[in-house]
Amino acid sequence: MSELVALEEATDTSVFGSKAVGLGEALRNGLRVPPGFALAGPLVEAVASSEDAAIEQVVATIGPLGGPLAVRSSAVDEDGSDASFAGQHLTLLNVPSAAELAGSLREIWWSANSDSAITYRKRVGLFTRPSVAVVVQRLLDPESAGVMFTCNPITGADERMIEAAWGLGEAVVAGLVIPDSFRVARDGQVLERRAGLKRIAVRSLPTGGTVEADVLPELVERLCLDDSQLEKLNELALRCEEVYGRDRDIEWAVADGTVYLLQCRAVTRVGTTA
Repeated sequence: MSELVALEEATDTSVFGSKAVGLGEALRNGLRVPPGFALAGPLVEAVASSEDAAIEQVVATIGPLGGPLAVRSSAVDEDGSDASFAGQHLTLLNVPSAAELAGSLREIWWSANSDSAITYRKRVGLFTRPSVAVVVQRLLDPESAGVMFTCNPITGADERMIEAAWGLGEAVVAGLVIPDSFRVARDGQVLERRAGLKRIAVRSLPTGGTVEADVLPELVERLCLDDSQLEKLNELALRCEEVYGRDRDIEWAVADGTVYLLQCRAVTRVGTTA
């Protein structure tokens, strides 16, 4: 088996990790996912060790994808129903091209082997050394992005919980803003809309990397999703449940009017209604 495949060909979680295989499954089922590649852990480690042959293979294969790129860990045991490494393993956004991938892969490999990541692994009962597979995708330039739970993770209610902000979803994930929040019933009825305070947006820089850019004053408290986009997000939730099962934690983005799936994993804890 190749250690570097197009995302839609990633099928083995023991090689490419659940994130890559989940995105591959999404592509095979017709969901909209930014194009990209899956790299197996041994190949990532070889690049992190500055092996010329491994670096050349990565640059030659991924080069035609163009740029900019999003580079994310897909460690073999990274995300499941009992544990999530969100915040432990590094994500690098707006890597200009495949030529800069070696340094990015090295940073992600080290993040998964950091003291904090190893301590977390031990705390959740994972004592083996991580196999740090990686996903490389073309980076979107979204109008808005965020997270969505296909059920209420606090109460267990059968409703979508959506948080959104302008620009890249890192503003929501990293807690840089008070995001807009929405509750949407399974049938698509919008149950609640609540505007947040979105004073900054994470944007791509022309030279690579990202910046926390000021949001125009008139947009700070304006809802960044309309009813049509909420309808599309509910459709995405339904399709993800068809493909992966109930109780999903989804990262998404809206770019050029299209809703894209960026990640779909199991909700680590689901509450119950009283």
